Amino acid sequence: MPAKKYMTWVAVAFVAFYVIRQPDGAAQSVENAANGLASAAGSLATFVNALA
Repeated sequence: MPAKKYMTWVAVAFVAFYVIRQPDGAAQSVENAANGLASAAGSLATFVNALA
């Protein structure tokens, strides 16, 4: 499984590089991801409430 280990380190290095070089872009990406998760959770809650 060394390939998986190397790919993990490459991904971590890429994220670190992105955060260092583009902190505003990284913050926007995190905000977009959080908004997407919140929207998905809201939709799931609406669906579950509609079942009752």
